Amino acid sequence: MIDFVLLIVIAICIIALGLAAILTRNLLSQDEGTPKMREVADAIRVGAEAFIKRQYSTIAVLAIVSAVVIFAIYYLTGQQAIALATAAAFIVGATCSAVAGVVAMWIAVRTNIRTAAAAQTSDGKALDFSFRGGAISGLIITSMSLLGVSLTYIALGADPTHTPFVIIGFAFGASFVALFAQLGGGIYTKAADVGADIVGKIEAGIPEDDVRNPATIADLVGDNVGDCAGRGADLFESTAAENIGAMILGVALFPIFGVNGILFPIVMCSLGLLASMIGILSVKGVDGADPMDAMNRGYYITALISAFFLAGGVYFLLGATPGWMYFVLAGFIGIALSVAFLRVTLYYTDHHYRPVQDIADASETGAGTNLIMGFSVGLETTAVPAVLIGISLLASYWCGTMTGIPQGGLYGTAVATIGMLMVCAYVLTMDTFGPIADNAGGIVEMSQAPDEVRHRMDKLDAAGNTTKALTKGYAIGSASLAVFLLFNAYMADISKLTGKAFDVVNLANVNVFVGALIGAMLVFLFASLAIRAVSKTAQYVIEEVRIQFKDPGIMAGTKKPDYARVIDITTQGALKNMILPGALVILFPIVIGVTMKYEALAGFLMVATITGILMALILNNSGGAWDNAKKYIETGVHGGKKSEAHKAAVIGDTVGDPFKDTAGPSLHVLIKLLATLTLVLAPLFI
Repeated sequence: MIDFVLLIVIAICIIALGLAAILTRNLLSQDEGTPKMREVADAIRVGAEAFIKRQYSTIAVLAIVSAVVIFAIYYLTGQQAIALATAAAFIVGATCSAVAGVVAMWIAVRTNIRTAAAAQTSDGKALDFSFRGGAISGLIITSMSLLGVSLTYIALGADPTHTPFVIIGFAFGASFVALFAQLGGGIYTKAADVGADIVGKIEAGIPEDDVRNPATIADLVGDNVGDCAGRGADLFESTAAENIGAMILGVALFPIFGVNGILFPIVMCSLGLLASMIGILSVKGVDGADPMDAMNRGYYITALISAFFLAGGVYFLLGATPGWMYFVLAGFIGIALSVAFLRVTLYYTDHHYRPVQDIADASETGAGTNLIMGFSVGLETTAVPAVLIGISLLASYWCGTMTGIPQGGLYGTAVATIGMLMVCAYVLTMDTFGPIADNAGGIVEMSQAPDEVRHRMDKLDAAGNTTKALTKGYAIGSASLAVFLLFNAYMADISKLTGKAFDVVNLANVNVFVGALIGAMLVFLFASLAIRAVSKTAQYVIEEVRIQFKDPGIMAGTKKPDYARVIDITTQGALKNMILPGALVILFPIVIGVTMKYEALAGFLMVATITGILMALILNNSGGAWDNAKKYIETGVHGGKKSEAHKAAVIGDTVGDPFKDTAGPSLHVLIKLLATLTLVLAPLFI
């Protein structure tokens, strides 16, 4: 029999999918603009769909091989009863993650043209269309994640003390696809962007998204396959992995809460989805207003309603203990952390504040000082987030212990993680809005629309850059809480497999120390390979653009560049270069676990997680700060466009591109993939 609370989850997801269908129908009925706009948009759509098809064909082969390996490991280690179920859960999770990425891309490449068309008459209407496009992705992806976990749980028996340990295969499959989707898409988008900027802006001195630049279409395609498809798969797996990790911790409290303690995470996230729907519908564009005002208002509405739902959910599901109010407080801590991370990220990446202004000031004396100042800002950005994460974990753990129940401290951190996840659908909406607005701005520029249309899109594009930076901050914040959750779930799984308590990791043990050292190293090596992949692919793009720029007809604007050639070069480079870093992430923990066993792997996982969080903060925020310092100068300060300061800032932005859009976001997925991989393959490490 299906538990009643699961029916609530399924019902809310169906409502969300229904709202997404209504928004999609309304959006697709809107005007598609001028013939020139449609020509550019069609080229972007065809390029994005071609890349996604080739990328996911490659990922599918890797996923099938991995599923066979998972089955073999379980079968050969005496876990025959769950071998097929775990492998099947992996395939389902991988498939759903892939669909999530495709959905995000499919919506984005159809919303961009309608946003560009709306900007011809109204910036408020353009905001409505681009935000609704993001909302469709956010609602569908979050619903798919919750439905995927719920239906897999039901299909595999719905045994509250056993099934959560089996459906971790779903989370691993989602993380597996998300890593390659984010990494491959990130390499593509930044190789095209760097190539377009170096030859177009710096060497030729032509504007961004100039129709004469052969790399421009590839750059706009990259927004969809990297920022939309990649991030869609990323946040899909975040929701799945964090929910399943919390369900595993809930097993220890089954004698107290029963099935409610295990299903609590997905019920709360479904209520958060309901709150996000209300927040999304509250956003309305107004001509002449700052787009961020409307989106911020929607976010705060979502957070407040989520807090209300959280309190009610804790009372009804966890009210069996007298100290249930402490769990409410733990959830509020998670919601507050999501708000705090957005504000901290805004401070370090928005031109209204000191860090970005410092980078712009440093650009006056050249690219060297711009780079030094930008990297300094990136290093600085680790301080406040690390303290916030630490305070949140300590405070939520204390709240859990104050309930007076065994394992209450760990469950308190799980409730905080779920609190932060409740706003996920709205955050994903803001995230997808960014590349849609960016694409629409490119379409307006390449179709040579009137200046007033370009000015409307410039404001929306600036808001999109802000939301993309903010949602990266949210992603790493939620990942930070999640990996602590998943680490403890790993220790609980080992305890279950060995039949003895495993609650201490001894770093003084030489095997554990070596495992921890290699874990830290893996983060640096992965980031290096991801950034190098962008450089190598960008070099091919630069060479091709330089060759085409030698044609006088292209530079005179009388001959159309060969956009398809650059798209093909970028696609080949991205797919080839995503394999090695992705493979290393999977092989390293297996080698450590097989050779030095589960405690050494725990050390590996612990230190890789901490290092990955800090490295992601450095890469995301330094890249975002460099980008916005360039845009700040383009407003007219320090000489404006084509000044020496602007040239220096363009170089800084070029360096920051693979930081913030390739290596940094991929690290979000990496630290969760390591956690889900160790959970799934735990029998191999005993």
